[in-house]
Amino acid sequence: MLIELGHFTVILAFAVAIAQAVIPLVGAQKGWRSWMDIAEPAATLQVILVGFSFAVLTWAFVVSDFSVELVYLNSHTDKPMLYKVSGVWGNHEGSLLLWVLILALFGACAAWFGENLPQALRARVLAVQGSVSVAFYAFILFTSNPFNRLDFVPLNGRDLNPLLQDPGLAFHPPFLYLGYVGLSMTFSFAVAALIEGRVDAAWGRWVRPWTLAAWMFLTVGIALGSWWAYYELGWGGFWFWDPVENASFMPWLIAAALLHSAIVVEKRETLKSWTILLAILAFGFSLLGTFIVRSGVLTSVHAFANDPERGVFILLILGVFLGGSLTLFAVRASAMQSQGVFGTISRESALVLNNILLAVSCFVVFIGTIWPLVAELVFDRTLSVGPPFFDAAFTPFMVALAMVMPLGSLLAWKRGRLTKAKGPLIALLVLASAIAALAFAIQSGRSALGPVGLALGIWVVGGAALDLWLRSGRGPVGDRLRRISRLPRADWGKAVAHAGMGVTILGVAGILAWQVEDIRVAEIGESYDVGAYQFTLKDVRRDAGPNFQTTIADIAVSRNGRELAVLQPEKRFYPVAQMPTTEAGIRNGFLRDIYVVIGDPQVQGGHAVRVYIKPLANWIWGGAILMALGGILSLTDRRLRVGAGAAKAVPAE
Repeated sequence: MLIELGHFTVILAFAVAIAQAVIPLVGAQKGWRSWMDIAEPAATLQVILVGFSFAVLTWAFVVSDFSVELVYLNSHTDKPMLYKVSGVWGNHEGSLLLWVLILALFGACAAWFGENLPQALRARVLAVQGSVSVAFYAFILFTSNPFNRLDFVPLNGRDLNPLLQDPGLAFHPPFLYLGYVGLSMTFSFAVAALIEGRVDAAWGRWVRPWTLAAWMFLTVGIALGSWWAYYELGWGGFWFWDPVENASFMPWLIAAALLHSAIVVEKRETLKSWTILLAILAFGFSLLGTFIVRSGVLTSVHAFANDPERGVFILLILGVFLGGSLTLFAVRASAMQSQGVFGTISRESALVLNNILLAVSCFVVFIGTIWPLVAELVFDRTLSVGPPFFDAAFTPFMVALAMVMPLGSLLAWKRGRLTKAKGPLIALLVLASAIAALAFAIQSGRSALGPVGLALGIWVVGGAALDLWLRSGRGPVGDRLRRISRLPRADWGKAVAHAGMGVTILGVAGILAWQVEDIRVAEIGESYDVGAYQFTLKDVRRDAGPNFQTTIADIAVSRNGRELAVLQPEKRFYPVAQMPTTEAGIRNGFLRDIYVVIGDPQVQGGHAVRVYIKPLANWIWGGAILMALGGILSLTDRRLRVGAGAAKAVPAE
């Protein structure tokens, strides 16, 4: 009965979303205040209803109710509780229910905390948000019902995909959905502004927190996925340019561009049409990612489903919302007149260049991701686009972006000059170049990727620190440090996020340029050297976990005769799913990771063992943490609260 009630509340939420999409929109058009007032209670009721449905489905997974088809297909009684809960969204239907829950939650937050928004704008924003909810409720109810019952209750379930039974993957999807769905709010603000025909500084102020929150959640979600791929898949890589990885990366790039463009709208009331377009495209790429993951048109280890009917439905949603909003943009964009003018050397120009680089790099990723499908449909050719294309086509834009970031932060609005920061900038450039030259001199027989990446990372991190230092004014060092500590949190957030980007660049350069790899067959008791370390295969034994069997190796790591650690890589096998997984043994370090993988036993004796020495590996995810922390710091700034201080006071007559 509880399961049927959960299904019924989804239907009720669908009806409430229809009312939210229609009534406030009509009220805003007609100026009927009572109709506009419907938006807030409708948004609140919707999140309560879908929240109840999600709680019911979670309960079904927790108690292993195998009468529910979704629980039977994605759970097992022996599975640890964490993965029973994460199994709720570790599948197509459950993840869609989480999607609409987050969608409703964002709409409710706009209703609860948007009291400073003009009533008509808030009504239109919530109406557009409600229309997006309508589309996804229809998708769930007509093609992807998570509450289907089985005619005969099985004794046990078929278990969750073993690759998803991992802490990193347990939290990766919710953070990604918070980012994907968070961009629906920027879309709703953009469409509402197009309907009203007005974009001003207040609109830029209102849209920034939603963009920042979505970008921050996407950053964490992408970092969790990258971290999981690093230690779980046994390949030792952090990014593989998989179509589903690209599906989350594209909206991240556009959201970063939108975040900077909205600043220009707020500060200078220019780039209005471009900012509206970015807000539409950001959510459009989120919908495109949903299509890639759930339609089966592109092959990926991350894909949820392979169902053409669902793919067509998502494509219809994408066509309606993206096509409709772009049509409205074409009709109303001419009304978005920019008021601010700025010189070639100014912060506005730097932000425009930032936007161009981010948008073009997103377009490069989009072409590489979608081209195999185009080639098959148009040219009847089967091909794949892999890392060589993306590395060659994408990297130059990121290099250019890293070079521009410190300069843009130091320029003044409208008309800028670098004379104020000329000395410190030259010193920073000399430092970065010197360290790069030193790295190039020390390494032998390797590419320039490492030294160049090292210089860029130091340039970006140093530029962020220099930005804070120059904001402290003049005077004794102690006074300047005190003034820096009192800077607004948004300024600190920008500096920390930019520094995080630089740290990630350092990590990527280190792991790609200076990694040491060794693959061999080792006998028990055999020792061998890799880089500066000695490895000894001490033992290989079998054991059992709660729902898997495992082969564990004990590999001692020594340096200069002193044992540093005993790593225990595993090769697991999940009997229910009939699937093996690899668990790497990793000794994490600040400057490098020691990464060991045990392979299959060999016919001639011994085991296959792979060893990697990975310099600066953890800096990749440390940089992502800093970027997310920068977003949090900015969001806690009072000036970035929704609508806080956005509306200009009307002077007394």
